[in-house]
Amino acid sequence: MSDRKASVRRATAETEVTVNVEINGRGEFSGGTGLGFLDHMLDQVARHGLFDIEIIANGDLHVDSHHTAEDVGIVLGRAFSDALGDRAGIRRMGDATVPMDEALAHVAIDLAGRDFSAFEGEFRQDRIGDLETSLVPHIVAAFARHMGAAIHVRLLAGEDDHHKAEAVFKALARALDQATELDPRRAGHVPSTKGTLTD
Repeated sequence: MSDRKASVRRATAETEVTVNVEINGRGEFSGGTGLGFLDHMLDQVARHGLFDIEIIANGDLHVDSHHTAEDVGIVLGRAFSDALGDRAGIRRMGDATVPMDEALAHVAIDLAGRDFSAFEGEFRQDRIGDLETSLVPHIVAAFARHMGAAIHVRLLAGEDDHHKAEAVFKALARALDQATELDPRRAGHVPSTKGTLTD
C-alpha cells in the first residue's frame, strides 16, 4: 500500500472497536476508548511515532477495563499490519530508549511477521487512573500478536507508575516509527532472506 492506511473493525459480545491508522501521518490521535488513561497512552503512540490513529471503542466497562483494553490492542495491531501490506521496503527493526523524568524504558521491535512479547518491569500500584496496571503488558502483547511483531519492553528505572507507563508507550512509538520507516536503499524489497514477512 503506497498510502499505508488501514481501517479495521471488530465486534464481539463484549466490545465493538474500529481503528483507522495512517502510518505516514502527522501524529494525530482522535476518538476514544472510554478509558482516559489508555487514550492518553495511545495519544503518545500517535504523537511520538507520527502516526495518525483514530479509535472508536465501546466496551463492557461496567464489567471492567480488560475486554476493552485487550480488544483495542488486537484491532490496533491488525490495522498496523494491514497498513504495512507485504512490508516491502521497511526497515523492519527499531528500538528506542526513552526517559520520562525519573522513569526510563527501552523497547525493541522486529516486524518479522512472527509474534512475541516480553515485558520486564513492575508497577507499584494496581491502577493508573481508570486502567489496571496489569493490562499494560497485556495490551502490548495483544498488539504484538495481531501485528505480527516481536516486541521486547524493559522498564529500566522509575518510581512513579504514570511516568513508567508513559515512557513505555513513548518508546514503543519511537521504535515502531523506526521499524515501519521506508528505507530507500531497499528499493521495495522485503527485508528477509525468506522473501516474506507475512507467512
